[in-house]
Amino acid sequence: MLSINIYSFSYKKSGIPADSSSNGGGFVFDCRFVYNPGREESFKSLTGKDAAIIEFLDKNEVMQEFLKNVFSISSAAVDNYLYREFTNLMFSFGCTGGQHRSVYSAEKLAEYLKDKYGSKINVSVSHNEFPSLNKN
Repeated sequence: MLSINIYSFSYKKSGIPADSSSNGGGFVFDCRFVYNPGREESFKSLTGKDAAIIEFLDKNEVMQEFLKNVFSISSAAVDNYLYREFTNLMFSFGCTGGQHRSVYSAEKLAEYLKDKYGSKINVSVSHNEFPSLNKN
């Protein structure tokens, strides 16, 4: 079975996550070009798993185009890894604080992959700056 580990992280705090498999790394996506909801006072204390942030980023065209491309790349990788019977794949999403855009993106990719591949894969999500959000 293919195990997919998805991470959110802060470029300023923890940096790009280390790969715990023997692969030496995986895909890293930089979310910092998408408008940061944390610049809005009402969003500062929220994370990418909160309804208000999800709604905000669901409406952000730049974020949605970014995710469309991420989904295309990730699908190609998962299809290839399944065909080759690989066991580990890693995706990481970084932003400034690891709180809004990266958390949102990691959750959206996990949802997409679970919906598309079901029991063919095992997906875990880790939010490096907010371990309390981790639920796999």
